[in-house]
Amino acid sequence: MAVSDLFAIIKDKVKATKPKVVLPEGDDDRIVKAASRLSREELIQPILIGNEKEIRERAAKLGFSLHDCEIFDPDTYEHMGELVQLFVERRKGKETEESAREKLNDPNYFGTMLVYSGRAGGLVSGAAHSTGDTVRPALQIIKTKPGISKTSGVFIMVKEDKKFVFADCAINISPTDEELAEIAISTAETAKIFDIDPKVAMLSFSTKGSAASLETKKVSTATTMAQEQRPDLVIDGEFQFDAAFVPTVAEKKAPDSPLQGEANVFIFPSLESGNLGYKIAQRLGNYEAIGPILQGLNQPVNDLSRGCNTEDVYKLSLITAMQSVEDQTK
Repeated sequence: MAVSDLFAIIKDKVKATKPKVVLPEGDDDRIVKAASRLSREELIQPILIGNEKEIRERAAKLGFSLHDCEIFDPDTYEHMGELVQLFVERRKGKETEESAREKLNDPNYFGTMLVYSGRAGGLVSGAAHSTGDTVRPALQIIKTKPGISKTSGVFIMVKEDKKFVFADCAINISPTDEELAEIAISTAETAKIFDIDPKVAMLSFSTKGSAASLETKKVSTATTMAQEQRPDLVIDGEFQFDAAFVPTVAEKKAPDSPLQGEANVFIFPSLESGNLGYKIAQRLGNYEAIGPILQGLNQPVNDLSRGCNTEDVYKLSLITAMQSVEDQTK
């Protein structure tokens, strides 16, 4: 499946409901251009954060229209008092009304509260902010789903008719066995959103006990935990990559595995290996890496790279909209 085909599927899923997606960095040219395109194509309704007059002047200077975009300014937003009270309640004594109002002047906190309060379906930030600036408000306000202790980041790897999911490639440096099990289950659910029937391989440098160490034990334990928690999913490990991906190798190294060398979801044992893995596939294998897509949150929030371009903003906004639509249908 080509990337264009993948996004054709995504567009079909979101255009009927046209969900609202918050783009807090309304003073960034890349954000303005992407918001204009998304609005013009009538796929989602962007919400930009910032001074409305300045943002519209910026758009006009760039030659773009924001005719169907909402623009909210924390300094003048008419429902700020309601958001402040909701934030104080959500933080359960960790914020006063004064400190809450101060924090909600930050576009990422303000935008996250728009999502939490139901005024938007998701948020995309990070073009001009760090990952921490994007994720921190989400963890404090939206929080993780029941049974999930941490959010994690996946990449959809696409080339021609091939689609794979790699995780965690963005957030958790050295996940525990319990966290790896969570990541595996969350990633399987993410794969389904992209019309991938998940066959999950828990990766290691060992296949089914061919090497013994604390690292391989962690992966095998995580595999057992994930299988017990979700017996309806196809999850197996621990596997070296070739045993998970090449049927002839799988036949020799893991003949009894349900994967049979046909894994399409790969769970890496550490952020180091996950980050290296997706970049090797991207640069040497010519796969397009779509993401990182954050998973495990109650509502979708996604993080751009500060080196992103307008196309990246456009695509991640569509993915966020699709996550929102999927969440509403569950």
